[in-house]
Amino acid sequence: MKNRLLLLVVVAILLLLPLLPATPTFWITHLNYIGLASLVVLGLIVLTGIAGLTSFGQAAFVGIGAYASAWLTTAVVPSPWLGLLLGLVITFAVSYLLGAITLRLSGHYLPLGTIAWCLSLYYLFGNLAFLGQYDGIAGIEPISVFGFSLGHGRRIYYLIWLCVLLAMWGTRNLLDSRPGRAIRALRSGGGMAESFGVDMAAYKVIIFVYAALLASVSGWLYAHMQRAVSPSPFGLNYGIEYLFMAVVGGTGSVWGAVVGSGLILTLKDQLQNVLPKLLNTTANFELVAFGIIMVLVLQYARHGVWPILAGWWASLIGQTSLRGQAPPAAAPELAQRPRPEKGTQVLRVDDLRKEFGGLVAVNDINFSLKAGEIMGLIGPNGAGKSTTFNLISGVLPLTAGKVDFLGHRLDTLRARDIAALGVGRTFQHVQLLPSMTVLENVALGAHLRRKVGVLPAVLRSDRRQEAELLHEAARQIQRVGLGDYLYEQAGNLALGQQRIVEIARALAADPVLLLLDEPAAGLRYKEKQDLARVLDQLRQEGMSILLVEHDMDFVMNLTDHIVVMDFGTKLAEGTPSHIQSDPAVLEAYLGGVDDDDDAIEAPGHAGQAPQGRPA
Repeated sequence: MKNRLLLLVVVAILLLLPLLPATPTFWITHLNYIGLASLVVLGLIVLTGIAGLTSFGQAAFVGIGAYASAWLTTAVVPSPWLGLLLGLVITFAVSYLLGAITLRLSGHYLPLGTIAWCLSLYYLFGNLAFLGQYDGIAGIEPISVFGFSLGHGRRIYYLIWLCVLLAMWGTRNLLDSRPGRAIRALRSGGGMAESFGVDMAAYKVIIFVYAALLASVSGWLYAHMQRAVSPSPFGLNYGIEYLFMAVVGGTGSVWGAVVGSGLILTLKDQLQNVLPKLLNTTANFELVAFGIIMVLVLQYARHGVWPILAGWWASLIGQTSLRGQAPPAAAPELAQRPRPEKGTQVLRVDDLRKEFGGLVAVNDINFSLKAGEIMGLIGPNGAGKSTTFNLISGVLPLTAGKVDFLGHRLDTLRARDIAALGVGRTFQHVQLLPSMTVLENVALGAHLRRKVGVLPAVLRSDRRQEAELLHEAARQIQRVGLGDYLYEQAGNLALGQQRIVEIARALAADPVLLLLDEPAAGLRYKEKQDLARVLDQLRQEGMSILLVEHDMDFVMNLTDHIVVMDFGTKLAEGTPSHIQSDPAVLEAYLGGVDDDDDAIEAPGHAGQAPQGRPA
């Protein structure tokens, strides 16, 4: 509601401003340029701010949109709308090709790669004869709507800002959808999201193309507003400026695109007018002053200016807490995959081996797990338990061995393909998206249970599927006892609660096999009891659970079967009662056993490392 009120205020101002006779023409022209820049920066908000993929090359895509329409309308057919279509088609093809190549790079190589092709396209514009080389193309037709010419600045103003508002609406829809959650997971590195079936490489290319298309629309509008194009506005310096606008405005919100564009362009313009008078000189000190101001902005507003403005707006109209807010509206429940009959072999690990150089982390491990069974994988710190999990779930490639899941060879599949077969997992170190709500984090786990493309998400035609995903996420959150935290940011929760959220996310994937890596770590006694009841209920429903845990009391009271590892090797296997009295296990955990000791005492020795091991 608060965002809608803000939007209504902004739209009202934008509508009325050109209609006021006292509004200077300069203001309208300035707002036109802010709108054009906002379209480009909005793409960077998604690409760089949300997904963490830094690009300095967006100005080149502005040039493609501008030159495509300029050439078509002056040399072929005087139709700006066909020019828009041509620009989008060329931009799509070029950005898809460049994205498929460039996005394979990581670290500082990615922005360097974007600089390289930005410079290449800039010099291409300036050297092609049919594009007018460095003189460019003049005499471009103005845009017409039903015969009404938009050649005047006050007329094209409405078209520019209509495009900006539609792009903001579509981008907001995209980020609040199934594809949007996958896009937001890109910044985390993608390993977690891949374990829930998200094709991260594909989503990188998708948002790269999306940002390029927005820049192309900006170029189209620019060409027909200016009625002439030349290479100079499409060079690297403008690419850097667009990125600067995104950072200053606030990379986490679509409103940051407008705020950043307006702030940077206004500062540049005003400094050019004020500094010569203030310093009584004609020397060019604008860029120096501009740089100092921007350093100060980044120093005191590291997340951008928009979060500060949003905080003021929230305090102005009253901030309300989302905790305890009603869950999403009821929706049809998602279909569940069939469960194998109880006692059926679900998972079999044969001679599993993982070497890191000369270190053998997992040494020819063998075990099997049946449907409706909870197996514990225990051992001192550094025994190789989490590495075994990562090998089973496809996060790490194995060196040798075989992993069979219901007749499928997991060791030959990628993590997302393993997830599609019905394997869900949590992680030793919590991997949630801290800026997303608990509900959104858990909904990411259900990614594979509905198919929603980017275009339906942008156009908001996916509301039925989205409602089903959110309803399923809320159901799993309530199942694990965190129903009051649906709309709380995951990063605000205590560590133990975050682990419970990870379990809810794994359950949202509707797994047949659930891999839990230290699920009870950080939980209080009562929370551990509640978790044990949830896991026992899942066992009764036919789910197979493999868990790594250091709390011996939790493991012994819950599991049907236990495998003990030590230095990457299977030390013992059997029922909890058998493991408690196994001399080899006692030796590994306690560094030896007296004659009076005949069992692992829980929880007194739970999770303690034997002598000589790092804690």
